[in-house]
Amino acid sequence: MIETKGLTGAQTLLRVLGGMGVDRIFASPGSEWSPLWEALAEPQGESIPLYLSTRHEEIAVGMASGYAKATGKLPAVMIHTTVGSLHATMAMRGALHEQIPMVVLTGESIGFGEDEGPDVGGQWLGHLADIGGPARLVDRCVKWSFGVNTKAILPATIQRACQLAMAAPRGPVFVSLPMEYLFDKMTKNPPSEHGSAPAPTADPKGIEELADLLAGAKNPIIISEEAGRSPLIVEHMVELAELLGAPVVESRSTGYLNFPRNHPLHGGFEPQEYLQEADVLFLLGVLAPWHPASKGPRSGVKVAVLDENPLRAELPYWGFQVDLCLTGEIESSLEQLLKTLKKRLSKGEAGLAQRAEKWRKRSEERRRKWKEEALSVKEKMPIDTRWVTYELSQVLPPDAMIVEETITHRLAVHRYLDAVKPGSYFAGCIGGLGTGLATALGVKAAAPKRPVVCLIGDGSFNYDPALAALGASQEHKMPILIVLFNNMGYLSQKSGVPRYFPDGWAVRTKKFVGISITPSPDYGTIARAFDGYGEKVEEPGQVRAALERGLKAVAAGQVALIDIRLDPVSGSGKRPDK
Repeated sequence: MIETKGLTGAQTLLRVLGGMGVDRIFASPGSEWSPLWEALAEPQGESIPLYLSTRHEEIAVGMASGYAKATGKLPAVMIHTTVGSLHATMAMRGALHEQIPMVVLTGESIGFGEDEGPDVGGQWLGHLADIGGPARLVDRCVKWSFGVNTKAILPATIQRACQLAMAAPRGPVFVSLPMEYLFDKMTKNPPSEHGSAPAPTADPKGIEELADLLAGAKNPIIISEEAGRSPLIVEHMVELAELLGAPVVESRSTGYLNFPRNHPLHGGFEPQEYLQEADVLFLLGVLAPWHPASKGPRSGVKVAVLDENPLRAELPYWGFQVDLCLTGEIESSLEQLLKTLKKRLSKGEAGLAQRAEKWRKRSEERRRKWKEEALSVKEKMPIDTRWVTYELSQVLPPDAMIVEETITHRLAVHRYLDAVKPGSYFAGCIGGLGTGLATALGVKAAAPKRPVVCLIGDGSFNYDPALAALGASQEHKMPILIVLFNNMGYLSQKSGVPRYFPDGWAVRTKKFVGISITPSPDYGTIARAFDGYGEKVEEPGQVRAALERGLKAVAAGQVALIDIRLDPVSGSGKRPDK
C-alpha cells in the first residue's frame, strides 16, 4: 500500500503519482505550488516523478501528449489555477479527442486567507478565483474533472485520476487541488496499490463473426487511422493483411504510422478510392475514414468496426455505417482475431496470393508515380513541398522519430517518408494548431538518444508558443530538428474561397483577405537566440545539404530550425517580403 497518512498534501501527491507509474511531471505552474516545490527539494527515499518546467501551459500538455504517445506511459501535468487551465484547454481538448492519457493538476484556493495556516495571498480573491473553480472551467475538454473538496479524499482522488486516465478509452483527466490541502497533513492512505484495469478484449463471439466475415470476403479492405499507437499492433496488422491478401489504407489525417508505408499491401491515403471495390470494410482504430460519412460503400458492403471507443461517444455526430461493432483493446483483440482466422485460412492460398499480387502491383505503381512527381519538381522555384519531403527521406536517420503539425503539406509527408518505422511517427495536432513543437519535445523526453524531427508549417509555428518550446529544449538539453514549411501564409484558408466561390470577387480580383504571414521573418535567427542552429533555404538544390546540417547540429546537442521558403500563398509567384 502507498503510505500517505501524516504526509503533507504535496508529499502525498508526489508519492501517489510515483506509485501509479507516473515518472514525468510537465509543469507550467503558478505560485500556489510552493508546497510541492518544497517537497521536491527534500531528500527522497521514495521513487517520485521527474519534474520538468516548460514555460507555457500548452507546452506542458503538448509534451505530456508526446511522451504518452511515444512511451504508452501515464504523464502528469501541473499548471496554474483558472488562468493556466484556460490556456491549456485547446491542448487538453486535443488529448481528449486523440485519447491520450494524462493527469492534469492545477491549484486553487478555497479559504482565501480566512483559515488558519499559511496565507495564500490576496491575488486569489482579487484576480484568480472563479465560481466552481478550475475544474468547472475545463470539464468539457477532458474525460473527467474534479475539484478536491476535503483533504481526507486527496490521496484516493489522485489514485483514481490515474486509473481513469488509463482506463479505456484513455484520455486526459483534471484535478484541482486547493493550496490549503497541499500544506495540510493527510489523514488517510489511498485505498489500494492497484493500477488501472487493462482494457477488455473484444467479445469472443464477435471475433468469431468478424473472422467469418473476413474469411468469406472476396475483396476485404482494412482502413486505419489510430491503431498504430503500438508497434506490436502494427505487427499484428501486417500479419492480418498478409493472411488475407488485403490492403491497409490510411487516411490523410492519420495520427500514427498504422502500417509500414513501404509494404506492398499499403493502400495509400485515400480510403474513398476503395469504397466501390470492397465487399467487406474493416475499420480498425478509425475516427472519420471518409467524408461525408453518408457517402460510404456501395449497397451490400459489410462494415465491421473494432476499437476501444468504436462509436466515438465524445462526438456530436459520427454517421458511419456499422454492421458489426466490436468494442475492445486493439492489440489483444487482433491477437484473438488472428488465431481464429488462421483456423479458417492458410497463408499463401492461391486465391489470396492472387489478391495480394493485385494490390502489390497497384502499390508499386502508386509509389512510382509519387517518386516521379517529386523528381519532376526538383528544380522548381519556389521550392515545392514534394521535393522537400523527398529530400528529407533521403537523409533521415533510420532511427528518426517524426512529429508532424501541418495541414496542406501532410499528404506529401505521408507519401515520401515511407521508411519511418512503426512507433516513430506522431501527429502533433488535432482540431487545432499549437502543440507540434511541444509534442516533439515530449517525444524527445521519451527517447533522448534518438533524433526527433518536427515538421511544421509557418502558420502552425506562429500558433505554437515557440519561444517557450525553444527555451525548454535548451534548458532540458532536448535538441530537435524543426523543418519549417514556410509558404508565408495560410494556404488552407485560401483554398476554401475558390472552392465555395469559384466566380467570386476574391478569385476574379486575386484579392484573398487574411491569408498572408508577411513580412516573413528569418525564423532561423530565433533558434540561434537559444544557442541553436538556424538556416533559411530558398533554392531547391540547397534543401538536402541544409537538412543534413540541421541533423548534424541536433546530433551535437543543438536545437535546429531549417526555414524552407515555398511558393507563397499570395499566388503571385513573387515573395511578398521581397
